[in-house]
Amino acid sequence: MPAPITPVHVKGTPIGEGRPKIVVSVTGRTTAALLEQVDALAGHGVDIVEWRVDHFGALADLESVLAAGRELAARLADIPLLFTCRTSAEGGAAEISAAAYATLNATLAASGLVDLVDVEYERDGAAVERVLAAARAHGVPVVASYHDFGKTPARGEIVARLCAMQEAGFDVCKIAVMPRSAADVLTLLDATRTMHEDHADRPLITMSMGPLGLVSRLAGGLVGSAATFGMVGEASAPGQAPVDELSAALRLLDAGSAVPARG
Repeated sequence: MPAPITPVHVKGTPIGEGRPKIVVSVTGRTTAALLEQVDALAGHGVDIVEWRVDHFGALADLESVLAAGRELAARLADIPLLFTCRTSAEGGAAEISAAAYATLNATLAASGLVDLVDVEYERDGAAVERVLAAARAHGVPVVASYHDFGKTPARGEIVARLCAMQEAGFDVCKIAVMPRSAADVLTLLDATRTMHEDHADRPLITMSMGPLGLVSRLAGGLVGSAATFGMVGEASAPGQAPVDELSAALRLLDAGSAVPARG
């Protein structure tokens, strides 16, 4: 049996303990647009805000990114900020070199402005290692992400990839896949259950994307997924549910207490 799950605590929010945490992304091209999006989250029960910086118009200017980060951190106060930059190849909007990606993420990890950093697991290894080193030096947890926008891999492949992320030392292991059938959604959920019950010692976040995979965003906590992504306004990924409806579903399922104990 694996060791007990060790939650990741950010600003008092325990990821991997209790009900799945609700994450909402902000994607504004300007600081003003980002702050407007953050203000719109008030009263919606959002646990974590993800800054999808790949949509930021001044992404190439590191000082502008830091200035926007200061404004965001101040406006969010006690709500944790997850920093994420996705390239176009990773389903995002950024066109950025591996070296610039590493500098961007390492600088933000060291800035004291963000509470978690997300890196795409299978991108340039040297860039990922540089980000990990900076984040570890400053006590910032790192989320390893893997996306498959074309298919749902076999259960064993999903579990193996999550195990590899865990063994590499990432603090949270996240995977998102695209279903082509209801069976694919069940594959993702069963892989999550298997990882949670048999291998995981840290938080997992998994989801099946698109309308077909919506049930995984609602009920993933039942099989061990520690967070789910919702939307206020415009979705940042296919299949996200409005936050208020998502929050109501989580309360109905009582997903945090429904995950079976191991052992």
